[in-house]
Amino acid sequence: MTDTTAYEQDVNAYERILVPTDGSAPSDRAARHATALAAAFDATLHVLHVVDARQYSSGIADLDDIAREQEDRLEAAGEKAVATVAERADDAGVATISDVVTGVPSATILDYVDDYDVDLIAMGTHGRTGLDRILVGSVTERVLRQADVPVLSLRATGTDDGTGTPTEYDDVLVATDGREGVSPAVAHALTVAEQYDATVHALFVVDVRNVLVDDDVFPDANVNALAALEDLGERATDAVAAAGAERGVEVTTTVQQGVPSSTIREVAGERGADLIAMGTHGRSGVERYLVGSVTETVLRHTDVPVLSARRTDAK
Repeated sequence: MTDTTAYEQDVNAYERILVPTDGSAPSDRAARHATALAAAFDATLHVLHVVDARQYSSGIADLDDIAREQEDRLEAAGEKAVATVAERADDAGVATISDVVTGVPSATILDYVDDYDVDLIAMGTHGRTGLDRILVGSVTERVLRQADVPVLSLRATGTDDGTGTPTEYDDVLVATDGREGVSPAVAHALTVAEQYDATVHALFVVDVRNVLVDDDVFPDANVNALAALEDLGERATDAVAAAGAERGVEVTTTVQQGVPSSTIREVAGERGADLIAMGTHGRSGVERYLVGSVTETVLRHTDVPVLSARRTDAK
């Protein structure tokens, strides 16, 4: 779907922003971005630490005392991590609600989102790669795949202003493939851009891996397939531009051939993008773990914050 109705989402502001923190460098960077966004939108910042019960629960009676001691240590560390973020937010004039709870991190975060009607989650990710990463995943990626609200994901690296705090989101790159599933990402990109008076750059990547065939057998197939995809890309990016115009947001467009995940990162680097907005279809199962998605691939390899959003009725 490429008409502007695909991007007509009820996203005008964020009132409640959640930042789960464990005191690590990635979560600290996420907290700084979350604080800046909360200040910009006059939102309440919810600061959450989840004590992972699996780290100390043994189920063996003789080890109960040891488990309690370990739980106390983990809770103390969580209280410290939460207090650090809350104090910084207070200095920025941002209202906060803090909590330390026990549970399985990803499930507890998702439950918290529902309980407090959170509008946006900001989370750090370690950006690991390899077989362990694919099979096990991370808390951030589990939340990203299941959350019905947008997730701002950040690795520990990144320039920002040298301390992990963004001064402005001046350039927002939104990647679209023309499908209805990415429309929430477009809407959220426009919301952030409108608040920061930023420029949005709509990018459609023609995935050359899907169209290259044997020219000797099908001499015109590549040309025709590329032309069809480029036409889809033009209509998709034009729809983003039209939606931006309705909200007074400047939008530039590009249709470019390449491999989506690497091309998105390259264009973001060339533009000096402050934020990448992308859709995710929220799939699950073995295929999801083995293949992954463009959004998750970009997230694991870019220093730029990634704002991902999925359709709430995605299957």
